[in-house]
Amino acid sequence: MSSNHTFSLFILFSLPLLLIIDSAVLTIARSCPTKCGEIDIPYPFGIGMGCYLEKWYEIICVNNSVPTLSIINKEVVSISFSDQYNRFFAVGYGSIRIKNAITSKGCSSDGEELGSLLNLTGYPFYVGDNNILIGVGCNNTASLTNVDSSIVGCESTCSTKLHMPINDYLAVVYCNNKNRGPSEFSSENLGRNDTSCNGNGCCKANMPDRYQQIVGVKIDDNNTDTRGGCKVAFLTDEEYFLSNGSDTQSLHARGYVTVELRWFIHTANRSFISSLGCKSIQEYQNLRSDYREHGVRCVCDNNTSSYASCSCTSGYEGNPYLLGECKDIDECVKGIPGYNLCTEGTCVNLEGHYKCAYTNHRPLIIGISTSFGSLIFIGGLYWLYKFIRKQMSLNQKKKFFKRNGGLLLQQQLISTEGNVDKTRVFSSKELEKATENFSLNRILGQGGQGTVYKGMLVDGRIVAVKKSKVVDEDKLDEFVNEVVILSQINHINIVKLLGCCLETDVPILVYEFIPNGNLFEHLHDDFDDYTMTTWEIRLRIALDIAEALSYLHSSASSPIYHRDIKSTNIMLDEKYRAKVSDFDTSRTVTVDHTHLTTVVSGTMGYMDP
Repeated sequence: MSSNHTFSLFILFSLPLLLIIDSAVLTIARSCPTKCGEIDIPYPFGIGMGCYLEKWYEIICVNNSVPTLSIINKEVVSISFSDQYNRFFAVGYGSIRIKNAITSKGCSSDGEELGSLLNLTGYPFYVGDNNILIGVGCNNTASLTNVDSSIVGCESTCSTKLHMPINDYLAVVYCNNKNRGPSEFSSENLGRNDTSCNGNGCCKANMPDRYQQIVGVKIDDNNTDTRGGCKVAFLTDEEYFLSNGSDTQSLHARGYVTVELRWFIHTANRSFISSLGCKSIQEYQNLRSDYREHGVRCVCDNNTSSYASCSCTSGYEGNPYLLGECKDIDECVKGIPGYNLCTEGTCVNLEGHYKCAYTNHRPLIIGISTSFGSLIFIGGLYWLYKFIRKQMSLNQKKKFFKRNGGLLLQQQLISTEGNVDKTRVFSSKELEKATENFSLNRILGQGGQGTVYKGMLVDGRIVAVKKSKVVDEDKLDEFVNEVVILSQINHINIVKLLGCCLETDVPILVYEFIPNGNLFEHLHDDFDDYTMTTWEIRLRIALDIAEALSYLHSSASSPIYHRDIKSTNIMLDEKYRAKVSDFDTSRTVTVDHTHLTTVVSGTMGYMDP
């Protein structure tokens, strides 16, 4: 096998193995013990092989109750992560509090001197600047050793004269411990009244604001003092109160105090930090100001290849060194001190932050009122539009009614005694409803004078509605007279005029409906109708037509001349009885006239029989 193939196989099998190794830390950490006694042991610290990130973070659980930081053999009091990251500050370091020995002098009968030295060289720990040097006892000069070139110390006396500061760090100051509960050294525990450590039997000095990995505590005698006595000095992160120097023996007997160390990540596994899914400080700072919308849960400061420090971002809490363990803080439930929770309204938790939903109903009322007012306004405009259109339509109908001789027709019908109810004046709305708005499906026939539609009135009667195409305004008076006369015709062989509508542009006539169509269709079209083949039926039809014409010419109140008798104007009812229709070109003649001169009317090329 060639060397290239061997290298390819190595890469093929190595990649899954590397992924397993990178993810194994996170997986194993979740299955390892997380407590020793009452103390939480979070990752990267761990108990047992494979449960910690590197050897620096190994915790030995002595007797299943006492956690000890193996690398320096110090008992652990607590382990915590850095505070939530704020984009305006650097990523902080975690905190681990340990028990450290107290330095004493002249406290035992054999004169043995006890000292303390913290050596953290090469480890990812340093002494936090939150610690304070405390010296207790008369004529006690306490100082820190191995603190670069700085002089850090304080001097206590047993006189009423208070010691004044020597420099920035050699001073008598009050110990202000941040984020701590009640101190083990408070008067509550020592049984004395609280008094600040001001140099009279007790003194204090601050730690320098620099990383310190080697720190010792020593006591020097003031040669002018002849009283001697027990003197103690120690570095601690706890508050301390003292009323006189008689507590030195109890402190010597106790033997230890708590010291806060800061810790960070030091690992040869370069992919560990990237596997956490956190943003770097540079990436996070480049986000928009509304960075919370991006859902960034953790940030890491890893400028060097092997050192790093990670923190959950503001609004999240948890372990940033385990994938997905920075959880959203529900500020509304926990009520964390210092959070600007809602003083008014309802607190609503959001991812990474919260908001206050104010109970002020004024915007809601304004919104509802505005919407309701807008609806009323729009509704009013629509109603006004409909009203104006209706009024315009009514005015137009009145105009057409007057133009088409409606007023004259009404007078004629009223003046015609006994015939008031024989002819009805329909409204345009009635006929539109009867013909489905003059639908094409309702057309019975079309001619030169207009179109005939089949309609059904509200009382169920079937009618024929004839809508004219044009109207001669000069002959409207004659039209009205003819309507009045035709309405008085009541003959079995003449199509009955039921009424008219004068509210439209052209008058509309309403006739009774004849179901069997006209004579032309039966004579010429393919009707499969054998009834018309008999001479008896044809003769009866001719007789019916003759009787109708005789009635029109001689028996009507005023003679009426049809002037357009043809087969298409002869309708047949269900019994094939003939009915004369289409009186559009008809003329009436008064009884005192002996003759009538007319122009050519009706159908061209057709003459009355």
